[in-house]
Amino acid sequence: MVRFETINHGLCWRVLLCAALLPLVAACTLGRDRDTLEQPLQPVAGSPIHRFTAEIINRYPHDPRAFTQGLLVHEGQLHESTGGEGRSDIRKVDLTTGHVLARARFDSREFGEGLAVWQDELVALTWTSGVARRWRLSDLTPTGVFRYQGEGWGLTSDGVNLIQSDGSATLYFRDPETFAVRRSITVTLAGRPLERLNELEFINGLVWANVWMSRDIALINPADGRVVAMLDLTQLVQEVGQRDLDAVANGIAWDADARRLFVTGKLWPTLFEIGLPPLQP
Repeated sequence: MVRFETINHGLCWRVLLCAALLPLVAACTLGRDRDTLEQPLQPVAGSPIHRFTAEIINRYPHDPRAFTQGLLVHEGQLHESTGGEGRSDIRKVDLTTGHVLARARFDSREFGEGLAVWQDELVALTWTSGVARRWRLSDLTPTGVFRYQGEGWGLTSDGVNLIQSDGSATLYFRDPETFAVRRSITVTLAGRPLERLNELEFINGLVWANVWMSRDIALINPADGRVVAMLDLTQLVQEVGQRDLDAVANGIAWDADARRLFVTGKLWPTLFEIGLPPLQP
């Protein structure tokens, strides 16, 4: 059954309140496995949305205890943020071995979330604390905090803004110096709002977003919020074989220098390098 005390994000409570999702709750309580819950999203028939299947290029070890919330590569170095009450941290990780090279911890009352780089700092969200913590990139020394309203889920940067998700269909474009919202967009899949946007990455002019409790990554036009393609991670999910309902696909890292793309999930033992879909601009 779903462990509501540890499952990521407040949507679990909305599930209990939303009649439209009562069948999902029933499925959980009856003990049905994750395959009934975590399925590829299906665009409306006839919609001009590309669907790609992830091509596995390589596999690397990943800490199976890491509740991955944010993932990024900066100048060849892998960084990760993890969640969990009393155990949230940010890490520098050896990509080849999965070993943690350095780490800094959140306050014990905070649930760590998405992670981004801005200039010489790492910025990491918290789920419900309204605090984004900042650390010096070089040695993970704390440098300050931003404060914001609402939940924090995913975070990335397009080089001008910090882009944040909060579990809804909205993406917020924030000033990296003040964290004030400059603008927001509603993400739509075939004209319908696409909710549960989670971990984010900015790749070749598009915002990539894990969709919580699905096997898909949505590729989003940041100008108008349209989903232009979906990347299906079913093969990866099946290979990992996690039966824990919390262990969803989450974590996208783009190494812009080497043009390498990595994905993983919460509590996954594997970090996958996958091919970049042949999407034409």
